[in-house]
Amino acid sequence: MAGVQYSRWLPDLFGGICLTASETGLRSVQFGTGETHESNAILDAAEEQLREYFARERSEFNVPLEPAGTPFQLEVWKALLAIPYGETRSYRDIAVAVGRPQGFQAIGQANTANPLAVVIPCHRVINHDGSLGGYGGGLERKRELLALEKRYALGF
Repeated sequence: MAGVQYSRWLPDLFGGICLTASETGLRSVQFGTGETHESNAILDAAEEQLREYFARERSEFNVPLEPAGTPFQLEVWKALLAIPYGETRSYRDIAVAVGRPQGFQAIGQANTANPLAVVIPCHRVINHDGSLGGYGGGLERKRELLALEKRYALGF
């Protein structure tokens, strides 16, 4: 995954989002501040799709992804992509889905390392008892993302 890296900061979107991409895929979507360096078609598509998502006009992303992670993290993130929009799964559910039924703590660690916030929907993972659990972007953002998806899924 070496090569030129492009980045774009979207200060007006959900408290600020910074995107990074290569020529072939989106590498990160992170909350906070950032800088804009050179643009490319991947960043254009990612920005458009994120804006549509937050405007409740999109429920799935189809930009090519290039997350960097361990084989286990990649497996977990793939399982997160299978969580339907507007729904949640528990850490335990994801642990079972990746064949490690006792590994829900490791699932939490993989979620924390997710470089593609929102696009790989780690915000849809909650505790088995229904409580929110943690979120790298902060619990308030997690609540807002889940509420946005719930309203959209219900047609509001």
